[in-house]
Amino acid sequence: MVFKGLKRENLRDHMNDLELIFSMLGEASTTEIARNKDAQSFDQNKRAAKEGGKVAGNARRQLELKSGRKVSTRANYLPEKKPQKKLGSK
Repeated sequence: MVFKGLKRENLRDHMNDLELIFSMLGEASTTEIARNKDAQSFDQNKRAAKEGGKVAGNARRQLELKSGRKVSTRANYLPEKKPQKKLGSK
């Protein structure tokens, strides 16, 4: 949240497509690893989360290396809200 300069907004609402994809990859990888290892305890799930995060992190770094651009940026995906016109005014 600090990286994007957000206070109380939903972080996902301010992610670009690649940021969302890599977040989802980390979550899905963690779930798959935890299920396949039948993680039951907090420590087992914590290990699965670190491994899942590493999968997504490695994929992100590979894309950044090949594309020459960073995936995560300080830019917010949602545009600034413009004042709305009042009904009936020209």
